[in-house]
Amino acid sequence: MDRSKIIAIITGVISILLAVAYLLLVTILDFRGEMLPAPQSQLPVSLPTQQLANANPTLLAPRIYP
Repeated sequence: MDRSKIIAIITGVISILLAVAYLLLVTILDFRGEMLPAPQSQLPVSLPTQQLANANPTLLAPRIYP
């Protein structure tokens, strides 16, 4: 066999092993149950985020060009 054929076979086997490992990982993670988002009431809100939420949206941005 040529060296290029051996490398192609080895690459194909590695690719198939990676694909099977990925499918097993996805299956295991899927068995954990439904993914629920974090409750919004328990997430801490930082002070700058609160200031942005309370900012006056009618303020105009400064003009860069005269």
